[in-house]
Amino acid sequence: MQILVLSPRVAPGILTLAAWDALRGAATVRATTDDPHVRAIVTSGVPVEIADGTPSYAPGTVWIAPTGDAAWARSVADDLMSGTVGAGDVEVVFGSYDLPGSALLDVVEVMDRLRRECPWTAAQTHESLSHYLLEEAHETLEALDSGDGDHLREELGDLLMQVVFHARIAAESSPDDRGGWDIDDVAAGIAGKLIYRNPHVFGEETATTAEEVDANWQRLKTAEKRRASPLDGIPATLPALAYADKVLGRLGDADVTGDDLGSRLLALVAEARAGGLDAEETLRQAVRLLA
Repeated sequence: MQILVLSPRVAPGILTLAAWDALRGAATVRATTDDPHVRAIVTSGVPVEIADGTPSYAPGTVWIAPTGDAAWARSVADDLMSGTVGAGDVEVVFGSYDLPGSALLDVVEVMDRLRRECPWTAAQTHESLSHYLLEEAHETLEALDSGDGDHLREELGDLLMQVVFHARIAAESSPDDRGGWDIDDVAAGIAGKLIYRNPHVFGEETATTAEEVDANWQRLKTAEKRRASPLDGIPATLPALAYADKVLGRLGDADVTGDDLGSRLLALVAEARAGGLDAEETLRQAVRLLA
C-alpha cells in the first residue's frame, strides 16, 4: 500500500515518475477529498474514489493525502504499520516537491486573501503603508546588528510582507495610480537587473575581484540610468551620514574644506570612505556600545 503526498505549490497534474507509476499500477486509488490535484489525476485516466474516514490497510491501494499534508501521510503510515489500524508495508511516496522559494507563493496567496477579506488590509494604500515600510527596514537593520539569526529571519519576513503588500495594491491600481504591475513584475525586474549587471556570471566579461565586480556594476548602472546629474537618484530621506557617503561617492570623493561642524563631519565621512569603512554603520556600532 502507498500514500501519495502532493505539493500545493506545484501545478496539478505535474507529478514525479514514481507517482505516476504508483497511480497507474494501483488496484484502487482513493483520496480523502476532491481537489485540483485529484481532478487532474482523474483527467489523466486514473479513476479516484473519494472516501471519508481513516484509511485502512489494503494491498495494491494508493491513498492520496490531503494536498501538502505530509504529516497526515506519515501519521497514517505509522498507524497502519504499527498494527493499531491494520498491518503490512506502507510506503509514503512524494509525487511533487517544492522548489526553493516556493513558500513565497504562500505569502502572495495569504496577502491576496487578506486584501479581499480583511477590512484593514483592504483599506491600505501605498501612502498609508509608507511609515510601516521605513519602520520594518529599521527593525530589520536592528536585528542584523543584534546578531540574532532567528530575529533577523522574522524581521526579514515582515519586510518581505511590505514588498508583497505594495505589489498587491499596485496590481489592482491603474497606471495613473502608480499601478498596473504585480509581484511577478517586481521579481522579473530584479532578476533582469541582476543578470544585466553581473556579466561576469551571466555574460562574457571577466571580473576576478570584488572591486572589479563593483566597478562593472557602477558602470552599467550609470549607462542604464542616464542621469542628468551625478546626484540624481540619491534618496533625500537617507540618514545624514549615509547621504553624505553617497554624495561623496558620486562626486569622486571630492576634497572637503572648511572648519565648521558640518564640514568637519563631512570630512570624517570622507576619511571613513578612504579607509574602506561605512560611516553610518561605524557610528551606529559605536553608539550601540554605549547602550
